[in-house]
Amino acid sequence: MRVLVTGGAGFIGSAVCRSLALQKGAEVINVDKLTYAANPSSLAPIQGLKSYLFEQQDICDREAMDFVFNSYRPDAIIHLAAESHVDRSITGPAAFIGTNIVGTYTLLEAARKYYEGLSVPGRKRFRFIHVSTDEVYGSLGPADYFREETPYRPSSPYSASKAASDHLALAWFKTYGLPVIVSNCSNNYGPFQFPEKLIPLTILNAIERKPLPVYGDGRNVRDWLHVEDHAAGLITLLFEGKPGEKYNFGGDSERSNLDVVTQICDVVDRLYPGPAARRSMITFVPDRPGHDIRYAIDASKAHRELGWRPTRTFEQGLAETVAWYLKSRAWWERARSGVYDGSRLGLLATQH
Repeated sequence: MRVLVTGGAGFIGSAVCRSLALQKGAEVINVDKLTYAANPSSLAPIQGLKSYLFEQQDICDREAMDFVFNSYRPDAIIHLAAESHVDRSITGPAAFIGTNIVGTYTLLEAARKYYEGLSVPGRKRFRFIHVSTDEVYGSLGPADYFREETPYRPSSPYSASKAASDHLALAWFKTYGLPVIVSNCSNNYGPFQFPEKLIPLTILNAIERKPLPVYGDGRNVRDWLHVEDHAAGLITLLFEGKPGEKYNFGGDSERSNLDVVTQICDVVDRLYPGPAARRSMITFVPDRPGHDIRYAIDASKAHRELGWRPTRTFEQGLAETVAWYLKSRAWWERARSGVYDGSRLGLLATQH
């Protein structure tokens, strides 16, 4: 199988590329613009393989996307290229509208043109996996769960842009018959994550003994899914997913932000002891605008129809992740020193 992966130098994309090439024996074409959050060294385990190819292209460039489809003739596409950090979307939403909405539209149109030129067997095999987030559903109360039929209520520019892209993808199935499958996942964590997100930012601050910021009172709850478990689910969609359907992927690992940060403190203390417990470095900071209270995924459809389940607990995955960052300083120091220094993002200017 030859799979086109957009955003393959990013966090989830690189996990998908590695898994496709190393575990499934697939040919992988990685299309990535190489924005600030991309890191080609995340693909070092597969860069020497003949089955792995890279194209530095922008999904908003229709001519470039036509070139990629016509040159590589993929059997499927896993679309991960996106701007993904909520805090950045608050202060700079334009990039999110461009990449997540216009880019997805451009890719859908290029895929449609390519799909219409395929043979009947090629059409039967082709899949367009559109990867999205649980944030499109908005904020939950204390007891409910996101299901595939949950209405969309996005709160941030990021989640609104992803909601729009989900609607576009499913419209291209209903109107044009393009075999699109949409996935919505809970918060991912694991190795190779750019250090602007909660878990890697907290790990690196804890290693460097810097303050550990927690938004608001720290009670906001997220469901956590290891990136390699998520990648396995996305790949399963290529074979078992039904076009026109949505599938939610979650880790069944709800934790408050404060619980996550304190767990990281304890793991770092165990693996990299210092003069004082890291919990003493936790600092409560002003909450971000529109911060959703709780996300929780009901992944029973993926369990039932795909035979997919996470393979590790949050505690196992978090300990593995901390250990990876401790031994992978060369990977994260590049981003930490030259791209993002860990400072606060997403604060609104004071209104007068």
